[in-house]
Amino acid sequence: MSGSKKMTVRVQSPEGTARVDMLDSDVTAQLFERIYEALGLSSFAFTLHKDRQRKEEIPSSKSQRLRDYGLQHGDMLYLNPINGAVLFDQPSTSAEANKPFGEPAKPEAGPSSSQDKAIPATGQRSATCVEDDIDLELYKTSGSIQRQRDEKLCRHNSKGCCVHCSPLEPWDEGYLKEHNIKHMSFHAYLRKITSKNFISLDELSCKIKPGCTEHPPWPRGICSACQPGAVTLNRQPYRHVDNVLFDHPALVERFLAYWRATGHQRIGFLYGYYERHPDVPLGIRARVCAIYEPPQTSSRDTIALQHDARAPLLDELARRLGLQPVGWLFTDLLPRDLQGGTVQHIRGVDTHFLTAQECIMAGNYQNEHPNACRHASSGYFGSKFVTVCVTGDSEHRVHLEGYQVSGQCQALVRDNVLLPTRDAPELGYIRDSSPTQYVPDVYYKVSGSAHRVHLEGTRCRGSARRWCETTCCCPRATRPSSATSATPRPRSTCPTSTTRSATCMATR
Repeated sequence: MSGSKKMTVRVQSPEGTARVDMLDSDVTAQLFERIYEALGLSSFAFTLHKDRQRKEEIPSSKSQRLRDYGLQHGDMLYLNPINGAVLFDQPSTSAEANKPFGEPAKPEAGPSSSQDKAIPATGQRSATCVEDDIDLELYKTSGSIQRQRDEKLCRHNSKGCCVHCSPLEPWDEGYLKEHNIKHMSFHAYLRKITSKNFISLDELSCKIKPGCTEHPPWPRGICSACQPGAVTLNRQPYRHVDNVLFDHPALVERFLAYWRATGHQRIGFLYGYYERHPDVPLGIRARVCAIYEPPQTSSRDTIALQHDARAPLLDELARRLGLQPVGWLFTDLLPRDLQGGTVQHIRGVDTHFLTAQECIMAGNYQNEHPNACRHASSGYFGSKFVTVCVTGDSEHRVHLEGYQVSGQCQALVRDNVLLPTRDAPELGYIRDSSPTQYVPDVYYKVSGSAHRVHLEGTRCRGSARRWCETTCCCPRATRPSSATSATPRPRSTCPTSTTRSATCMATR
């Protein structure tokens, strides 16, 4: 290369000294590669410094050249392993030392949460995946929507069939729109994407892919092979649960008794089972048979869950009764007229449906209760765990709304990317990248144009509103009544807050 000078750089390592020939115009990433080959290292888990005190580091870069760091012919560089990594082929019992590059170490790896422990590892999921009975039942069902002979359009006898009366697919858009079904069921979505080709479902990941040995770990290096792609928030066209039904009004009345007596809010967990929804093609309904109220301390505005020593006993009791956790519910009630028994209407189109913190809690619970799916490469995809909010409606009556956050929201919560704001409950923000965690860019679309979601410290209400409109899937809501649910009707897209970066379902 014209204008480039040849140089020999000496590299001192724990196993000896090596010499590598370079050009002063070479980028530092090439220097790392030459040293890797010259010393026969087993990984790139090392750093380079110009001094023994490790004050002047030379990072691996594809844009910075050797001359930019003042390297000259004959200079000595000092190689140091990262976190005690074994660079030379020697037996070692330290799992941390042999951790491949691109897979962050415990203090540097990025987000870790209780969900990482609750969900089986990727390699173990397929073997341990046991699908719910309702899923096995729906797999055996054709799902076709049968239609009667149209007296006006059909020109054949009762035994014939034509385009006007032939069965429809369960994902038919015309049928869903005609019957006010805003989102197709999850099994209808599976039939749609697998009708022609087999497709493996993969969950979104915002973490650096492990196993990359081409560069030092983040933040010292990253490449296109291990870097997570940018996330574009989209509406989720399906929902895992289409309706929530309480077995008896007394369940909710008993749950509300605490609020009526103290004025303090309350959280409970829903136990029941899943069944077929008769009004939605291949739909699933969560039937609630019991509400368990865990140990908690609450006030008019806050709820804090405490350690529950009876949780294992509760799970065993529910299993023997044929029940399983299907969701959670919480109250957000403020009295308006004590004599009239009315409550304030504080959630709606003009404010918010769920706060960002509630969305994050819903995402955490859904990650703790993944949905087993045979079409997922990991064995799990999405969740059937529902969220029910008890609040006041526009007529100032106690009202129940059901929700589920989308798979994208689950991933953002699982990877510790989505955070709530301190002073605006309806707004959330995306965490910025740091030396301990890489965060990909998150975008939303408005009228075909892509916009980046504001990062930490944002206070732009309009941006949050547009973000919500592109990520929110609002199916239907359920009023807790007796054994029959009302005909569901769709809700308009929530125009504000990141709160419903989610799929919501409920009965109204």
